[in-house]
Amino acid sequence: MRDVRPLRRAVDMPEAPNETPPPEPPRGSALPRTRGTVREGAASIPPARLDRRTAQRLKRSQIPIEARLDLHGMTQIEAHAALARFIARSHASGLRAVIVITGKSGVLHGAVPRWLEEGENRARIIGSSRAQAQHGGEGALYLLLRRQR
Repeated sequence: MRDVRPLRRAVDMPEAPNETPPPEPPRGSALPRTRGTVREGAASIPPARLDRRTAQRLKRSQIPIEARLDLHGMTQIEAHAALARFIARSHASGLRAVIVITGKSGVLHGAVPRWLEEGENRARIIGSSRAQAQHGGEGALYLLLRRQR
């Protein structure tokens, strides 16, 4: 239960054909840190808490994983855009449990949890937990997505 953290506000899926990626920041600039902030225009849905039973089922991988995203080999900019697209498509498709593979160390391992806290991502996610060993352990995250309204 210690590993399950509710958020304040991952089976590979094909790319959408006419999807345009978000604009890239100028070369040499770092991605903005948005921990605890919500960008203007982002959905203001209050955070949801995982009930104890759901948190345990997610942590024990008893909820079937419906989609996965592997970020290995991507740059920070590519991974950030891919994660946002993946969460948006998974949520729009009505998926509930997905997994995101970040790797056990490196920049993406630390950046992905911050990105999950960003406005639109936070609005689509109920909670997250580190994956079980058979799904990547410390190098992967289970995400529980909200139901569509």
